[in-house]
Amino acid sequence: MLDLVLAGGMVVDGTGTPGIVADVGLVGDRIVEVGRITEPSRRRIDVSGRIVAPGFVDPHTHYDAQLMWDPAATPSSLHGVTSVIGGNCGFTLAPVATASASVGEAAANTTYLQRMMARVEGMPLAALEQGLSWDWRSFAEYLDRFEGAIGVNAGFLVGHSAVRRAVMGDAATRRPASPAEVEAIVAEMQAALRAGALGLSTSLSTTHNDGENDPVPSRLASREELRSLARALRAFPGTTLEFITTGCINGFTDDEIDVMIELSTFADRPLNWNVLSIDPAHPQQHEHQLSASDRAAARGGRIVALAMPTVGPSRICFQDYFALYSLPKWKDIFPLPIEQRIRYFADPVERHELDAIANGPEAGALRGLAHWARLEIGETFAAENAGLAGRLVIDVAAERRRDPWDVVCDIAVADRLQTVLWTTATVAPAAARERAATLRDQRVLIGGSDAGAHLDRMCGARYPTKFLGSYVRDAQALALEEAIHLLTAVPARYFGLRDRGTIAAGGYADLAVFDAATVDADRIVSVTDLPGGASRLTSGAIGVDYVIVNGTIVVDHGETTGARPGTLLRAGRDTEAVTAATSR
Repeated sequence: MLDLVLAGGMVVDGTGTPGIVADVGLVGDRIVEVGRITEPSRRRIDVSGRIVAPGFVDPHTHYDAQLMWDPAATPSSLHGVTSVIGGNCGFTLAPVATASASVGEAAANTTYLQRMMARVEGMPLAALEQGLSWDWRSFAEYLDRFEGAIGVNAGFLVGHSAVRRAVMGDAATRRPASPAEVEAIVAEMQAALRAGALGLSTSLSTTHNDGENDPVPSRLASREELRSLARALRAFPGTTLEFITTGCINGFTDDEIDVMIELSTFADRPLNWNVLSIDPAHPQQHEHQLSASDRAAARGGRIVALAMPTVGPSRICFQDYFALYSLPKWKDIFPLPIEQRIRYFADPVERHELDAIANGPEAGALRGLAHWARLEIGETFAAENAGLAGRLVIDVAAERRRDPWDVVCDIAVADRLQTVLWTTATVAPAAARERAATLRDQRVLIGGSDAGAHLDRMCGARYPTKFLGSYVRDAQALALEEAIHLLTAVPARYFGLRDRGTIAAGGYADLAVFDAATVDADRIVSVTDLPGGASRLTSGAIGVDYVIVNGTIVVDHGETTGARPGTLLRAGRDTEAVTAATSR
């Protein structure tokens, strides 16, 4: 007897081939039959008129902490995501300390990791302090917390910054490692890989500073340290590399490309970076970024750019964190007390300089956040700003006969910088069709949601349903079968996930059932549901009936069921060997 049959749906199996009307039969955590099923089952669900697709794979999340208090990984699972990859950008919650470290050293490192994650990944410090037990030292002990305790499949890279801090302590943010320390750093990474880490992530980005505003540990790594880590990674099948540098935003230098190529070729692993900005009006920009992939291929490596198919709204507030605070001058203003910070936004000369920097060459892809006229006014607080919520800055500027940037500053100063603004980057059908050509490129992997991070200003987790609604149904930029292929089989193959990413007899029963006519993402809202009373931005899904992980329903018409059938994806056990060559 079968456990569950999804009957009569349009099965789009993830391979890119046309869908077929068929039943899908499940026993335990596996798919056992696809076709016309008459065999009895414990439960049969009529999904006629619905799409039955493989569960989506998100290759770039930061659910490292959230999964411990939210095993369903919301809102990702609501949007059909059944497998997530965490531990990106060099930032992980383990290892905390080496086996020989004192209790005091381990405690100091714990505090460091909490503050670093709060700064670089926008996770509320109170949630990190109160929502986690922090009773692990090694990466192996950290991973063990997830066995049998999660609602989605989750795998984690080990973060270079955490490894470096565990080995070097305070010195990790001050200097390069000595030869002996490099050996210890490599050994600590190897221990994590033996425990099942999916690979190594690292950052050389000048935008990444820790809780003390010092460079994160990985930024102090020498070229030889990076080479040593890559060489060691090569011995562990089923692993990969993730890398971020300043050039991911501003355009790669030759040196940055050489570093990526060396990491990929020394490890013989594909390397992905985050995140490609696609501007059809200026294709030379993303083509320059993608040229790194061509140069890597010529030398036997593979570099893959992550790209978000849809550009979701981002929250902007000059009182708390804002992405432009990584830019010159902006980063000096952010740490100032509110009263001092207000003066910069009130002074016409200072305003002009801040605007010039935000729209200058150093801003790179962040310039998109400085399209002041396109911003939507979210929340206001001063009496003189009453009635502005929900309006576009361009309309208010026209009424006041003022420059849009001056209007933004006037409103923010009146609100003592508490004003909430939202970007309104929508993709027109013609632009979606142009962007789709890049999303199809084998040098590109769809993803980069940062789900679980930057909780106060964005909600990238909703990209699968937004992509299916805006690109497939509305713009008809891709066929449904092609879009699902890019969301499922392609990332699953990149990471070597065993028996996942397609619908086939013998494969794991990770499935998303949705209505192609209505699928979409709901609006972004703020909820206060984090440990310590902290809030986050989230978004529900529209048109998603069921999400199934390993044969068990985890989302039923927009509500999580509380089931925890997810697998902790360990390298080697749950992943196949993927080399730089075989991943192409």
